[in-house]
Amino acid sequence: MVEGWAREAHGLFRSHGVRQVGYVPDAGLSDLITACEGDNDIRTVLLTSEEEGVGLAAGAWLGGEKAALLMQSSGVGNTVNAIGSIITACQMPLFLVVTMRGQYGESNPWQIPMGQAVTPVLQSLGVRVFEVESDREAADAIEAGLKMAFLSNAAVAVLIGQRLIGAKSFIADVAEETRHVGA
Repeated sequence: MVEGWAREAHGLFRSHGVRQVGYVPDAGLSDLITACEGDNDIRTVLLTSEEEGVGLAAGAWLGGEKAALLMQSSGVGNTVNAIGSIITACQMPLFLVVTMRGQYGESNPWQIPMGQAVTPVLQSLGVRVFEVESDREAADAIEAGLKMAFLSNAAVAVLIGQRLIGAKSFIADVAEETRHVGA
C-alpha cells in the first residue's frame, strides 16, 4: 500500500493532469512509481537514462500533455545538457521529483559529490528547487511545483531529502558482500 508523501504525490499528479511519468528506478521512488503504474490514467515510461526524461517531458508538453520525471540525485548530472538546451532555451515546463543521496546519514562515498551538487547545478540552469524533509513539506512542495511548472512554463525540482526516505546502508552491504567473497 502506498503511503505518505508518495500517496500524496500520486493524488496531486492526478488532480493536476499529469498523464506521463518517466522514471529511472530507485528504492526511494518505488511507492510513487508503483502508484503511477497502477493508474490507468497515467502512462509510465521506464527510462534508460535521466536525460531521456527531459525529451519525454518536452514531447508530452508539445503533444498537449503534462509529464513528471522521477530520478535519484545521482542522475541529475545526466540531465544538464538537455535541461539547458531544451527546457531553458525553449521555456518549456519541467517537473522533477528527485530522491536525494549524499545527505543525512549517507555512507556511500560515491553518492556524496553529486548529492551536494544537485541544488546549485539545477539552480544554475534556472530550475526552481524545493528541498523537503517531511511528508507534509513534500506534499506542499509537489503541489506548488506542479502549479509553478505548468501554469508559468517553469522548470521545478522537488528534492526529497534523506531524512524523509532514509539513508541506505552502503558500508554494511559492502561488508556483507566482502564476507561472502572470502568464504
